[in-house]
This record gives sequence, C-alpha cells and structure tokens, in this order.
Amino acid sequence: MQQRITLLILTILFISCEQKKLSTNQEKEQIKSTLIDMWDAIEKGDIDRYASHVHENFTQFGEYDSVLRSGKAAEIKGIKDWIDSSTPIHTEMHDPQVTINGKMGYITYYWSDAGSTNGKPFATRGKSTRIFLKEQGTWRCIHGHYTLLPTDEDSD
Repeated sequence: MQQRITLLILTILFISCEQKKLSTNQEKEQIKSTLIDMWDAIEKGDIDRYASHVHENFTQFGEYDSVLRSGKAAEIKGIKDWIDSSTPIHTEMHDPQVTINGKMGYITYYWSDAGSTNGKPFATRGKSTRIFLKEQGTWRCIHGHYTLLPTDEDSD
C-alpha cells in the first residue's frame, strides 16, 4: 500500500511539472505571437490593433532616439507617423529567446526590416529586447530597446 501511495504522489508531481512546463512554453509563444501581431498591424496600417498590445506605461530606447521615449501616446504617435510616411514595411524576427518570470516576460531577438519612408528605400537590421507585462490575461509590451547593427553598405 505504501508503495502505491508513493507511486501515486510521484505521478502527480510529474504531471504537475509537465503541465507547468507546457504552460510556460505556451506563455513564451504568446509573447512571440504578440510581437509578430504588432508588426503585422504596422504592415497593415492598423494602429488600433498595434495600440492594443502596448502598455499604458510603455517606454523605449529607439534605434534613433537620444533620450527615453515615455508613454503609450508617444509610442502610438511615433508608429502612426512612421506608417503614414512609409510603404510597404515588413519586419522579420531572427533567433528569438523568451524568458518568463511570473507576470513579466521578455524577448530578445534580431530583426531585419525593409520598406520605404518618404519615398526613400530602407533596409535595416538590429537587435532588440522587448519587455512584456501580463495583466488580465493579456501580454502587453511595456518597454522596448532597439539597437541598429551595421549593414553590408556600412562596411564598404
């Protein structure tokens, strides 16, 4: 009888650990999917969908910013201005790594993007960290930090 109880307890512990692992992997995928949906919203010019993923207390160090940009309104205005002056915009994510710690998660990745702004073509690549906060079951981006990497043209 004692062996059966021990086996039952071990089985329950194993299942519990596996479910937590599955849950963490699902959370990681949710963060990655949220970021991809943010980029898709930019590509489609859907500023409301983009805004739905941005936390009210959003801050960022953008690749061209000399100071910290603070607030959701500032982020939405910046993205809207970029969308209004750019076509088409497409961003790809490379080598994403997601870490979850309770209601906070972050993703590090490399990006490449291309399009044109004010009629001038652009193609950049860089590295980024985005921090997400989970509130009421939804992951929202609360901070972004983006660093440009040299392009092939920069090395000429």
